[in-house]
Amino acid sequence: MQRPTTDQLREQVRGSVITPADDGYDEARAVYNAMIDRRPAVIVGARDAADVAVAVDFAREGELPLAIRGGGHSVPGFGTVDGGLVIDLSMMNSVSVDPDEMTARVGGGATWGDVDHATYPFGLAAPGGIISTTGVGGLTLGGGIGYLSRGCGLSIDNLISADVVLADGRQVRASDEQNQDLFWALRGGG
Repeated sequence: MQRPTTDQLREQVRGSVITPADDGYDEARAVYNAMIDRRPAVIVGARDAADVAVAVDFAREGELPLAIRGGGHSVPGFGTVDGGLVIDLSMMNSVSVDPDEMTARVGGGATWGDVDHATYPFGLAAPGGIISTTGVGGLTLGGGIGYLSRGCGLSIDNLISADVVLADGRQVRASDEQNQDLFWALRGGG
């Protein structure tokens, strides 16, 4: 099987595809923790879940290590990788609030500052992190301790569902009603 090329990836992705030869590479590979200095082979700035699926397929078919960067705040540098592919979700930072249901739909690249900005006009808040630049996805899937945790639980306790791109590139929803085993696993197996 022939490995896909970066040019083929660029043709399939609506967002950006950045390699070490491109302008902006050093800025695109930088993460919050400046002690982490990794050099990915390619960085995909995903605009939507379809871009994520294409990037996952590219990494799998090219046998590249894969890292997902939500907010880019991971202290140990989980959002980057040497010689592999980074899927940067920062352009997927939308937050849609349903004030009647008191819920929010949050993009994979949203930060807690994005959530606070969207929920505040409705008099709502979510149990999130302490630092506004922390990514919602990473903190939530890691448990999520913040100022509201004592009264409202951890961030993960308030997760209702998640749209997930699987390793085979398929997109699924995980919740109490759909893909329950995946939802259980996303919530830490508890």
